[in-house]
Amino acid sequence: MQKDSFKTIAKNKKAYHDYFVEESMEAGIELCGTEVKSIRNGQVNLKDAWCAVDNGELQIRGMHISPYEHGNIFNRDPMRVRRLLMHKKEILRLFGLVKQNGYALIPLSVYLKGSMVKVQVGLCKGKKLYDKRADMAARAAKRDMERAIKDRNR
Repeated sequence: MQKDSFKTIAKNKKAYHDYFVEESMEAGIELCGTEVKSIRNGQVNLKDAWCAVDNGELQIRGMHISPYEHGNIFNRDPMRVRRLLMHKKEILRLFGLVKQNGYALIPLSVYLKGSMVKVQVGLCKGKKLYDKRADMAARAAKRDMERAIKDRNR
């Protein structure tokens, strides 16, 4: 497998619906062997996952990795807290933004980069209900325009 190969395993669609993504960055994740095999099979769920800074370490919580079928005694708790790997300066900068400006750290996607499992973490600000409605209306309008253009070209 090439070093620059890239395969998305899971995306957090709910995050894009509930938050404005201000900035995103890549982080490594500390996993066990059977967890890596489950992720390669696509058995990961980011729907209710979030990140927190605890004792200077960035951790991901609420991420569900299903137990590997052939893992027997080596399987870990599917909902355990996992450590994310980033530089100390980046973690401290994110911690300052989360504490002062009311941002949230949300995992946006899990992907394979070469043979490594990576997590894309977003610095997000929550959407209000009217923001969500405006986004849905804009998506519907864009879909209608594309449909009309497609019908007109036939």
